[in-house]
Amino acid sequence: MIGVSAALLAAPTYASETAFRIGGETVATSWDWELLAGPATITEGPVWDGAGLFYTSIEANEIRRFDPATGDVTTLYRDSGGSNGLAFGHDGALYACEGTGRAVVRYDANGTKTTLADRFAGRRLNSPNDLVLDSDGRIWFTDPRYGENHSDRELDHDSVYRITPPAQGVGPWPIERLTVDTTRPNGLLLSWDERTLYVAQSDYDMKSVRQLRAYPIAADGTLGAFTVLHDFGEARGIDGMCWDTEGAIVATCGWELSGPGSRIAVFATDGTVLEEQPVPAGRPTNCAFGGPNLDTLFVTTMDGRLYRIPNTGRRGQLQPPPARPFLHQ
Repeated sequence: MIGVSAALLAAPTYASETAFRIGGETVATSWDWELLAGPATITEGPVWDGAGLFYTSIEANEIRRFDPATGDVTTLYRDSGGSNGLAFGHDGALYACEGTGRAVVRYDANGTKTTLADRFAGRRLNSPNDLVLDSDGRIWFTDPRYGENHSDRELDHDSVYRITPPAQGVGPWPIERLTVDTTRPNGLLLSWDERTLYVAQSDYDMKSVRQLRAYPIAADGTLGAFTVLHDFGEARGIDGMCWDTEGAIVATCGWELSGPGSRIAVFATDGTVLEEQPVPAGRPTNCAFGGPNLDTLFVTTMDGRLYRIPNTGRRGQLQPPPARPFLHQ
């Protein structure tokens, strides 16, 4: 386990104020943003392990952990394949989407990495981005390709997939393509009853669209026609998102180039915007609740910041894994 920064005893705090409407009333609110790390290069994938926060530094090719007890940030895994989104299994295994590694992988209780999926129909994946696990242990993930260089891509589509654990616990994970209507799918969430898949369609090409979509999940696991819950127009759409305990979607979105700017937007599942909070600096990339009561929001950004917000008035729905993940490398 390699240290990245010493304890941050006097991290900068920024006040962020805005107003939003609930039931026809304008309500003033403010969040306190504490800068824990950065700026540096893009950070992503925050996920709470029960006592600390795992997150990724994509260009540094590292998976890191912030320890609130000490303020230290440590590197747990190097050569992480440009890992982006992270998720924990109930057994404490860490699952990661490797963007440059072009794979979905698992780190087991001993820290050993196994590749679960790196191809569809015999062709290499684009750049797995974000993922979510369902109650059966299946992994749903997005596979866009961002950036200008597409010279090495083998697939002619950017899709959402699902991989299923092998029946006997060993062997390949079968992969299924779920969408045929996405370009640059990014963050995703499963509804609590696992009957709806929420997908951030986040294509920066102005000829495309940036939308929060809801896909009904049929009994056979296929997806029905999507409903657009929110259209971002020319502005940057959603990158990452998470649930709160009230059933609201807390999402990172926006930029300084157009629209309302970089912010955290909170959506009801019908697309109603419940709240918006501007980000002090940087384009937000992902968010997750943590802390002893899951009432602290952590936010990562495109320019490598890690923020902590203790006073959102919300709590996270996703519980930390019952088993402690591997922490020593």
